[in-house]
Amino acid sequence: MPATNAPAQQENAATPAASNGAAAATTQTTAPEAKGEKPTEGEKPAEGEKPASQQQNTSLYVGELDPNVNEAILFEIFSMIGPVSSIRVCRDAVTRRSLGYAYVNFLSAADGERALEQLNYTPIRGRACRIMWSQRDPNLRRSGQGNIFIKNLDEAIDNKALHDTFAAFGKILSCKVASNENGSLGYGFVHYETNEAAEAAIQHVNGMLLNDKKVYVGYHISRKDRQAKIEAARAQFTNVYVKNVDPEVTQEEFQQLFEKFGKVTSAALALDAEGKSRGFGFVNFENHEQAAAAVDSLNDTEYKGQKLFVGRAQKKSEREEELRKAYEAAKNEKLAKYQGVNLYIKNLPEEFDDERLQEEFASFGTVTSAKVMRTQSGASRGFGFVCYSAPEEANKAVAEMNGKMLENRPLYVALAQRKDVRHQQLAAQMMQHNQLRLQQQQAAAAAAAQMYTGGPGMYYPQPPAGGVPGTFPGQVRPQYPGMMPPPMAGQPGPYMQPGQFPQGMFPQGMRPPRPPRGAAPAQGMAGGRVPAGARAPAPAAAPAPETLNATTLANASPEEQKQMLGEAIYPKIAESQPELAGKLTGMILELPVPELLHLVEDEEALSSKVDEALMVLREYERQEGANAKQSEA
Repeated sequence: MPATNAPAQQENAATPAASNGAAAATTQTTAPEAKGEKPTEGEKPAEGEKPASQQQNTSLYVGELDPNVNEAILFEIFSMIGPVSSIRVCRDAVTRRSLGYAYVNFLSAADGERALEQLNYTPIRGRACRIMWSQRDPNLRRSGQGNIFIKNLDEAIDNKALHDTFAAFGKILSCKVASNENGSLGYGFVHYETNEAAEAAIQHVNGMLLNDKKVYVGYHISRKDRQAKIEAARAQFTNVYVKNVDPEVTQEEFQQLFEKFGKVTSAALALDAEGKSRGFGFVNFENHEQAAAAVDSLNDTEYKGQKLFVGRAQKKSEREEELRKAYEAAKNEKLAKYQGVNLYIKNLPEEFDDERLQEEFASFGTVTSAKVMRTQSGASRGFGFVCYSAPEEANKAVAEMNGKMLENRPLYVALAQRKDVRHQQLAAQMMQHNQLRLQQQQAAAAAAAQMYTGGPGMYYPQPPAGGVPGTFPGQVRPQYPGMMPPPMAGQPGPYMQPGQFPQGMFPQGMRPPRPPRGAAPAQGMAGGRVPAGARAPAPAAAPAPETLNATTLANASPEEQKQMLGEAIYPKIAESQPELAGKLTGMILELPVPELLHLVEDEEALSSKVDEALMVLREYERQEGANAKQSEA
């Protein structure tokens, strides 16, 4: 893929290197890096190796890293070489995502040298890393000494192939093939320790074939110098672009129009497929003075009823860059003009129009504009903007109107913000909210682990008042090894009551149904816990009385109602879910008594509720496992 003379790419473009390189001269593996540009924000200067007089550098730069690579993974890899003093993966200040590069500090320079020789270009999480000495002094990079530029590279040439190709001419401090998410961009950079090595590489490789493509090799020119040369060339232009030409103008007439300003070496009107003029063309003069005179004389003049545009011919990229700069300048000027005086108002009544909005805010100062945003059909979108002539007026309107009720709607009024600034603030707020929620979940899980052992609500069948827990009068409940004894009447114990699950027990949106508002909380029903992994004991109780109905429940206290319903539901659940019957029964007993009575009478409805409770339980266990893994990480 042919490449243009583009600026050097800095290291934070962490793109995967292509595999399988081009012809290689040697297999020396030292650290590479592209030079000539300022590092992006948050990046240290990562350049070549220090001179021999300062050879005690122990810090390595590791680039081209997968975003999921963290300090622990790098420590595991580099500690095999020698003792590592510190590792830091550079991350975005807001999102905390990896920027694709890191710094590894060894205790000795010899270990760093071995790591550079043995680990350079080795794959880490599927990406070939690039290792080089971390150079904190930017003078070597800024000087450009020994830095060369290569273009028209084959797509198959990656960092290692480029390094091996140019390593024959001297010690390489940095080597990089510019690339994006689609692969190589067709150009790269090699930085040698000495100018002699760079000169030798230019003499021997420039114009040679690499993978059947003729490459250009020359000294790298910094962006500043390159821009200065481009500006100088633009100032001495000879090619002129002309548009708004009447379609009836012929090629001869077009050329004759410009010949009076000097010798025209070429003149061409753009034609369509049918041979008709497209209304624009190009004229090239022998020297710059003639071209400049034509631009000054003919621009904005009429020719055959059309006002001509005559100016210096530009490349498409240059034209797009100028348009982008003009747009950015206009946008910044507009933002500066309305900074502190433009208000954003939302939650507006649907019938509000621009005039009504201006009337509501006119009492606080001079309103220069008021606009209610609308859809394509003309319906109000519920928000708008009001602009004042002074910041003091805008601040007063915010203080007075924010939260004011208009037609039973509280207005939201605030200073208008740019979309990117608003998105950054929302992202930061969301991150803080997520961190706080994670801390709360971890704290709740830790508290639950101390107070309870096991998962959500374990149910133990309860006897009538005065009996042994889990039995009917005259029965003795069997004991199981490791089973927690249920609490005695009137004694506190580590058992949850219905409606008392700890915060964070169920994922958001998947909590079991709650009793209706105003219903008295059930007391005395054990939603107890057992040690993790322990099975609920098979009940020794007899089947629920056949007389269980609304009349029977009406004559019982709230505690006895739940107890009777639990004893009726538990055996039915145990038939299909013997290991989880206690937990599922405890969860289902959260429902109101009328609904529980319906479940006792309707086997199909009970089966549906059991499936729903089982799904909640599985989701809870999955969430707890994910939180545990995240806490360990």
